[in-house]
Amino acid sequence: MRIGLLTEGGYPYVSGEPGLWCDRLVRGLEQHKFDVYALTRSERQEAEGWVPLPPQVDRVRIASLWDAEDDGVVYGRRTRRRFAECYGELAASLCATAPLKAFGVAETAAPRAEATGTHDHFAHEADRFANALYGLAELARHEGGLHRALRSETAVRALERACRAPGAHRAAREARVPDLLTVAARLERALRPLSLDWYEDDGLGAVDLCHAASGGTAALPGLLARHFCEVPLLVTEYGVRLRAHYLTEPDASPPVRFLLAAFHGRLAAETYRSAALITPGNTHARRWQERCGAERAKLRTVHPGMDAAPFAEAGESPECADPHTLVWVGRVEPAKDLVSLLHAFAEIRRAEPKARLRIVGGPSGSEGAAYLAHCRNLAAQLFPDEADGPHAVGSNPVSFEETGGPELPSRAEAYASGALVVLSSVVEGFPAGLVEAMFCGRATVSTDVGAVVEAIGGTGLVVPPRNPRALAEACVALLRDPERRARLGAAARARALELFTVEQNITAFHNIYLDILSRTPARRVVLDDTGEPLPFSVPAEAHVPGRWTDAKVRAVARGGPAWATDTPVRATVRSSETDGSPGSGGPGGSGASESATGGGRAAVPASVVEVAGAAVPASVVEGALTVVPVSAVEGAGAASGSVAEESRATASVSATEGIR
Repeated sequence: MRIGLLTEGGYPYVSGEPGLWCDRLVRGLEQHKFDVYALTRSERQEAEGWVPLPPQVDRVRIASLWDAEDDGVVYGRRTRRRFAECYGELAASLCATAPLKAFGVAETAAPRAEATGTHDHFAHEADRFANALYGLAELARHEGGLHRALRSETAVRALERACRAPGAHRAAREARVPDLLTVAARLERALRPLSLDWYEDDGLGAVDLCHAASGGTAALPGLLARHFCEVPLLVTEYGVRLRAHYLTEPDASPPVRFLLAAFHGRLAAETYRSAALITPGNTHARRWQERCGAERAKLRTVHPGMDAAPFAEAGESPECADPHTLVWVGRVEPAKDLVSLLHAFAEIRRAEPKARLRIVGGPSGSEGAAYLAHCRNLAAQLFPDEADGPHAVGSNPVSFEETGGPELPSRAEAYASGALVVLSSVVEGFPAGLVEAMFCGRATVSTDVGAVVEAIGGTGLVVPPRNPRALAEACVALLRDPERRARLGAAARARALELFTVEQNITAFHNIYLDILSRTPARRVVLDDTGEPLPFSVPAEAHVPGRWTDAKVRAVARGGPAWATDTPVRATVRSSETDGSPGSGGPGGSGASESATGGGRAAVPASVVEVAGAAVPASVVEGALTVVPVSAVEGAGAASGSVAEESRATASVSATEGIR
């Protein structure tokens, strides 16, 4: 099959978080063809270039989110009015009361919302947002010029009217002109995929399935491909975009935060509603998706696949670790809470004077660099350089290092250097660093955040976040018990090899691809170079029923009536009146056989037969022993009065029994 892989800020470029697992997925599914549709976030990312692409990648199409080109189209009066209506509807849906699930309302509030009628209001606002979004997409497809219109004064005024309208949320009503300009600019950037030319028969219309590597803007081309070309959509999220918005916009004004959160919430709800299946990477992301409106029947957790080969040597030789060394590995940033780790290590040193702490990782941006400098100063204050004797050189028990040097050439070497791996984060999605430590067979002590508990199971110790004393006590307990440490490390390695390998990830997505296509009928006829229909152009699994099909659905001819899927109803017949009725096979009958009117089993012929005032399609009645001619059944209509009615009932019984 042909997969349209939708990415934002990742694959096929070298940098970007989703790039690595996308590359492993594409290389692992070599039996399929891939068309990559990538959205780039910065000029720097484009300058870094692509990763080497495997031969199953047929085409790569790139669109920029950081530098949009103006097509020079200027709207006329009628088109401008149409744009103002669509954009105004979209803005009004953002300014309305926050959605039930997208903004953190508890599940227990749902019955109360339905009882008071607010549930219908939320559904109305969701439909309003979707209609406005697709209206803008159709405008861009037919007229062009959407980039200029989204940055125009018309868009800002429409946003202002929505914020000032009766019933708008209080945070929206407080928006000022700078806030409106900021929101309009951010919406224009997020809606740039609407103006792309990807949604034709030679683009996303030619793929069998769209697979969005993340939610948000990356899934927007998949929504439009489904809207214009009826291509099914699969959404994979290892981090929910709405959650990321809350974490990355702490300094924005309340109106800006509310309006952008409303946009991401509405877009997430529409994405989940339109997707054929949704694959969260962990239970933590799954809970966020359910709050944003995802149906549980569509959710299938697929853990991220990680390459275990680089950590095999460390995992097979746990005795090489220093029994007194603790290791922390990751990006240095405030969310990792290294300050609490340093205070916890101060208590560890009082209990275990030989303990050492290695902090391995570089800073993340300017904020991370400032935080790293602060941690270095704190470590120097808490742990002055110590020496074993008057003639020895002093050293600090806490070291700050980065991989790539002679002492730590790789992350596997960093994990292998210590007997215990520590995680002190206050915010975490899926803890990839912990899984790497599990591949190395190391026991772990971590804080209970994000998907940490789901990842480690019962193979490590978990403590509350921002609690240095609890973190220190857990570390001391494992440092003093090497046998327990070894048992936890072996169990952690076995769990990681079972759940978090590349092989299980590829197998899961391959089965999901087949599952989605099995539910999706053929949408088109593919032609070859000569213009003739191409045999086997649609995968065979798109037509093969199996265990994935709904057990309640019965086979019915295309266009057949809905009642044909119901269970046939047996009628009651009196034999005395039936024997003398026309068409019954008795005296005065029209020549129909006894099996057609009596208790014998019969089948309705291929044509649709008039039986008891209803039409029975041929696909429902197969495998009968005797065929009833149309005249034998319709002949009952020649009689009048009660006898004719009884004859019609008799024919109905025979046809019903034939169906059974």
